Amino acid sequence: MVERFKKGSDIQERAFLFARGVIGLHREIYSKAPILRDLSRQLLRAVTSIGANLEEADAAQSRPDFVSKCTIALKEAREPKYWLRLLVAEGMGGELLFAESNELIAILTTIVRRTRENEVREDPEQEYKASFIMELLP
Repeated sequence: MVERFKKGSDIQERAFLFARGVIGLHREIYSKAPILRDLSRQLLRAVTSIGANLEEADAAQSRPDFVSKCTIALKEAREPKYWLRLLVAEGMGGELLFAESNELIAILTTIVRRTRENEVREDPEQEYKASFIMELLP
């Protein structure tokens, strides 16, 4: 269902394949467990939102816009973890998808954190402002 990736793989492709895996699980749940259909639909909506936000991040107009879109993707990545946990508890499978959900959260957390750190370091105007303020202090 979910392919294994090497370090440095494209996060958008990984999110796409994650969504495809969830689509497969959704089909299975839809035919075998009608009572869990609503949970499965919630999972499907949350998972597809991750990839959609990453596509938007790819077209970001600025670094802060990129961070914003990736942060939204990260928030959206946390929701499927809950739905998958419920489905696994109900015996519907999805253990590999649950593990992939955790990995996507970790990757997106790293992307957001490192981009924010680099944004602060690479802003010469901010360094100038900081040094100017320090000069004004007694």
